[in-house]
Amino acid sequence: MNGLEHFRLLHPDWRDLVEILLVSFIIYRALLLFQRTRAVRILLGLIVLVSTYAVAYVLKLGMITYLLGLGFQYGAIALLIVFHPELRSFLAHLGRTRRLFQEMGNESVASEVATAAERLSRARVGAIIAIERQVRLDDYVPTGSEMQARVSADLLATIFTPYSPLHDGAVLIRGDTIIGAGCILPLSQASILDRSIGTRHRAALGLAEETDAVVIVVSEETASISLAAGGRLWRNLTPAQLKKKIVGPIERTSEPTAVGLTA
Repeated sequence: MNGLEHFRLLHPDWRDLVEILLVSFIIYRALLLFQRTRAVRILLGLIVLVSTYAVAYVLKLGMITYLLGLGFQYGAIALLIVFHPELRSFLAHLGRTRRLFQEMGNESVASEVATAAERLSRARVGAIIAIERQVRLDDYVPTGSEMQARVSADLLATIFTPYSPLHDGAVLIRGDTIIGAGCILPLSQASILDRSIGTRHRAALGLAEETDAVVIVVSEETASISLAAGGRLWRNLTPAQLKKKIVGPIERTSEPTAVGLTA
C-alpha cells in the first residue's frame, strides 16, 4: 500500500467535510464565548508555550522540551480548574434550545415587575430580579431563602426595602411565583470597561451568560433600570420598555442602549 494512502485528507469524502465543519463550528462558538474574558489571556499564554515547545523541539533543546512536556502532560487537570467558569457557561449554551427568549405569555407578571422597578427607581433602592425561562434556576435558590409567593409589585418593593433581611440579594421568579429571595448570583467574567457598571449589573450579566434568564437591575446610585439577557445589557429603560422586553423576544432586538459584553 502506498504510504500516502494512510492520509485520509488526500482522499476526502462527505464525512470529512461534515467533521471539519462540525469541529470548526464548535471551536468558533468556544472562541466567541471566551471573547473578552480572562480566558483569552490564558489561551494566548498556552499558544506561547506551544510555540516555545515547537521551537525547542526543532532546535533539539532537550531540557526545555522535557520540562514543557511534563507541563503539558499534567496540565489538563489544571486547565479544567482554571477554565471551570467558561466551560460551565459553554456547556450551558450547548444545552439550550434555539428558542431562546421565547415570549413569556404572562403580561401580569411583567406588569408587576415593571411597576416594582419603577417604585424602587424613584426611591433609589437597589434591586435585582431574575425571571426564569427554559433553564431552571434551582441551583441558585439554596444561596438565599426559598419562597413560594405570588409575584406582586408590593411584595417585591417590600423585599428590597433597605435593611430588610432579604434586600441584599436577588429575587428569583418562576412563572407567576417568587421561588427565592436574597439569592447570590455568579458574577460575569467579561471584561467591562464601564466603571458605572457595579456588582448588581455584573451579577445580572453573570446569570444571563450562564442561563437564558431575564434579569432586571435597579441601580441604587443612578436610579436607572437595566435588563440583562443573553450576555447583553440594556440600560436606562423606562417601565414601559422594561415590560415590553420581559414579555417579548429580547434576542431579536438591537437598541442602541444595548451593550454587548459577550458574544
